[in-house]
Amino acid sequence: MGNLAIKNFGHNALRVKICGITNLEQGRAIANLGATALGFILVPSSPRYISPTQLASIIPYLPAPVETILRPNAKAIGVFADSSLEEISQIVRSTGLNAVQLHGQETPDYCRKLRQQLPAVEIIKALRIRSVQDLKNTINYETVVDTLLLDAYHPQLLGGTGHTLDWSMLQNFTPTCPWFLAGGLNPDNILEALSKLNPDGIDLSSGVELAPGNKDLSKVEKLFQQLKTNKN
Repeated sequence: MGNLAIKNFGHNALRVKICGITNLEQGRAIANLGATALGFILVPSSPRYISPTQLASIIPYLPAPVETILRPNAKAIGVFADSSLEEISQIVRSTGLNAVQLHGQETPDYCRKLRQQLPAVEIIKALRIRSVQDLKNTINYETVVDTLLLDAYHPQLLGGTGHTLDWSMLQNFTPTCPWFLAGGLNPDNILEALSKLNPDGIDLSSGVELAPGNKDLSKVEKLFQQLKTNKN
């Protein structure tokens, strides 16, 4: 099949993903503020963890974000790390997730097999970047996933660290598939990041939080005010 990313996740508008949602009330509020995708952490060791049972009780009651109008296969993104193919497929079926983000040590072959099991679901591969070589390695995933996500490297934590990437390293980054910029983004630095880089989407978590899993809606609102200013 062709690259799902190009077909359904084009370059028409900046995608805005708010990750680490843990309850319906905040999920609804953030979607209504303008988020095009919501991220749910299905990694038990994460302080932002949400169980599949909890997630299944949230997704049906979320308002349709703007993204679902332009890109109907993206709305609720489940974040996994080194889970089995069977576990991911089962959770996708039981919860209604329509996108999967892989944030562990998943290989290109693993991603290819997951794509075969979930042909209608967006597959996002997150890669923690600390060197130019890490950046070069992204090419191994470009043809087996729909979207890349570049995050800051941390020796213990998989994400949500609040640490930014070295943006200068990414200025010539032009993969053949769409990509998200993550890593320490917040309402106060987002315009600087977008002035230097041209990602297809941005992913924020700790930068719009009061505490892990508890979003600060005033910061989320400020983020969208900044993005509106940038667009104008």
